[in-house]
Amino acid sequence: QVQLEESGGGLVQGGGSLRLSCATSGGAFSTLVMGWFRQAPGKEREFVAADSRSGVTYAEFVKGRFIIWRDNAKNTAYLQMNSLKSEDTAVYYCAADQQRSRASSYSRDYDYWGQGTQVTVSS
Repeated sequence: QVQLEESGGGLVQGGGSLRLSCATSGGAFSTLVMGWFRQAPGKEREFVAADSRSGVTYAEFVKGRFIIWRDNAKNTAYLQMNSLKSEDTAVYYCAADQQRSRASSYSRDYDYWGQGTQVTVSS
């Protein structure tokens, strides 16, 4: 069983930056595919970024603004969010996939989820 805990959300002005962290426990972190998803009010959960041993992948709407990376020594994944826009306002979730070696953009492929952290971008 893998436990995930996000942190780093908050309120930021448009154009600003935030760094989200996802601390994990209970699994072989270096082998996990780590993903970030988000869900805005009234909308479905959507893929943001994912990191695996095969590489990283991003949703088109965050390319050039967000960076995902991991620190295997700390069992933690990160999402650096720059040039934030009001439309980035959402609850951000980290997720772990222990079945695959390649990053997936489908939420159904992830086995474990954090509780989410709120990101609010003021315009």
